[in-house]
Amino acid sequence: MHYLDNSATTRVLPEAADAALRVMRETFGNPSSQHALGIRAAGVLRDARAQVAQALGTQPTEIVFTSGGTESINTAIFGACRKNIHKGKHIITTAIEHSATLNSVKKLESEGFTVTYLQPNAAGQIALADLEAALCDDTILMTCMLVNNEVGTLLPVADMGRALKKRCPHALFHVDAVQGLFRVPLTPTKWNCDLMSVSGHKIGAPKGIGALYKKQGVNIPPLVYGGGQESGFRPGTEPLPSIAAFAEACCVRTLTQREDSAHIAALSAYLKEQIADNVPFAVQNGVNDVPHVVNYSFEGCKSEVLLRVLEMDEVYVSAGSACARGHESHVLGAMGLPKSRIDTALRISFAPFNTAEDVDALIAAVHKGATRLRR
Repeated sequence: MHYLDNSATTRVLPEAADAALRVMRETFGNPSSQHALGIRAAGVLRDARAQVAQALGTQPTEIVFTSGGTESINTAIFGACRKNIHKGKHIITTAIEHSATLNSVKKLESEGFTVTYLQPNAAGQIALADLEAALCDDTILMTCMLVNNEVGTLLPVADMGRALKKRCPHALFHVDAVQGLFRVPLTPTKWNCDLMSVSGHKIGAPKGIGALYKKQGVNIPPLVYGGGQESGFRPGTEPLPSIAAFAEACCVRTLTQREDSAHIAALSAYLKEQIADNVPFAVQNGVNDVPHVVNYSFEGCKSEVLLRVLEMDEVYVSAGSACARGHESHVLGAMGLPKSRIDTALRISFAPFNTAEDVDALIAAVHKGATRLRR
């Protein structure tokens, strides 16, 4: 099997799986319980929070565990707008955001908020000048991704945060760092970031666990209500096995980050060399600021058909965001690419376990598919 769809999800690290199993079998108490087993569980939760905070470049008290990136993003966006509605109703985002962001701001738009969608250029880049032009006295939230999940564009979040706080110091800045965790250094304080979302299953933790960085002193209302877990901000009994697995994945990735980054960069370069030498009808989409996400259009090969051909050789990639469920890529559309490019685009995304053999298998399978489809 040659799995090259790691931006959708990646395999669980053995260490993370072991950590989850250990908690399920040995430290299975409720962290809120006052007996000895609950107190030991609370200790596991405390240690895990510290490990995740270290990976995010934050303090443990600023970490809230959630069910994943979508909940973290929704909590940040709706919470920020509910908090600041008396100061304004203007939101700024980009047209290339994940659906968790776009659908959240569209919901708020239907409730009377005004949303400015910053448009990318043909390479998928967002211009700082466009953000500066959009800022106004009514702006209460800027929300954007750190790394685009389809074309690998790195947004200028540090400059964006600086510009936002200079013009609208009352506004909150939220960064979707789901594709950025362990791909680029996370420095939310240097970005003037108030809220930041991450997800565990992109780095080798199980699905269903994530975190929200909430800067000390930033008080927004919760998305759901219940007991006093997560300092009352995210109620519900904590999924301790998943949290422990997330923390363990962070520890593993921290130790191997430099080696992993170099390995993935080499694989990405090898992919581009092989495509340039062997697939002359392929055109790269986006500037590919980060090496783990590469997007190509294969002229004459419909994405959904080519995916099925590749799957026959156990080569797994995607036609875009997994959340799009077969819909045309709004990211490539926002970049102004012609329909012929959008309809033939595939996303290849790497993880540390990938090898050059995976790339070779992809190239061979594309050739096989092209022979059948480009007639």
